[in-house]
Amino acid sequence: MKTEPNKNLRQFQQVIEIIERNNHDKARLIPILQQIQDAYRFLPPQVLTYVATALDMPVAEVYGVATFYAHFSLEAKGKYVVKVCDGTACHVKGSSKLLDALYKKLKLNAEKHTTDDMMFTIEAVSCLGACGLAPVMVVNEKIYGEVNSKRCDDIIDTIIQQETAEQVN
Repeated sequence: MKTEPNKNLRQFQQVIEIIERNNHDKARLIPILQQIQDAYRFLPPQVLTYVATALDMPVAEVYGVATFYAHFSLEAKGKYVVKVCDGTACHVKGSSKLLDALYKKLKLNAEKHTTDDMMFTIEAVSCLGACGLAPVMVVNEKIYGEVNSKRCDDIIDTIIQQETAEQVN
């Protein structure tokens, strides 16, 4: 099977543009990685290698930054990243029940965090900084406070219904 000569170039076009916007500046590695993750929803290994080459940096240094910060992910995430706070206030108010409800509804578990259709990724996080709203759940950038298992199901059902409606239209 012959591959198109420009396929790799097209595959990395967003990365090339991000690096160019940041003037190929090694000191801007973290913002570059943040922008790439925003575009891809994770940091693919081949992209990290490309970034290292484009910035004239050792691949190990780029991987070191990508693995040091918890914000970065080397694994593909779903379209909807659901973060459940498991900080003290949320834990006391039942956040573990929310995780259990999400795992059951989406057929996931502590080892498998992303649905096969790449629609949802579930993450337990240490703190979301909204202790007064405990237990808290965030879907992408939208914050839901005082969530119980029923409301959790309703939130996921609403997202699924919206996605189904978008696919029909």
